[in-house]
Amino acid sequence: MQKLLKVSSALFLALTLGACAFPGVFQIDVQQGNIVDHEDLDRLVPTMTRSDVHQLLGTPIVVSSFDTNREHYIYTFQRSGGEIKRQRITIFYEDNRYLRHEASLLPDTPAN
Repeated sequence: MQKLLKVSSALFLALTLGACAFPGVFQIDVQQGNIVDHEDLDRLVPTMTRSDVHQLLGTPIVVSSFDTNREHYIYTFQRSGGEIKRQRITIFYEDNRYLRHEASLLPDTPAN
């Protein structure tokens, strides 16, 4: 009887731990940051204030503490635990007005 109890306990433990690594476990898509595309960037003009840019693109994810004339919009997307795709946009200001931007955009927004 004790042998049966030990075998069934070991089997239960093995099946329970095995379920933790089951390959069919659902993994969610994870996106973080601001979704910004070429059309949004094309609407930026030098007369825009910082507030106007925030209204168009949203609140920046990173504001440089060393240079307040720069803001960074970062977007990451990971589908089901796979590769992380990233895009980054840096907005430059002069006298609190939009000056220019540098962008490394994804070819398309994977969240769509």
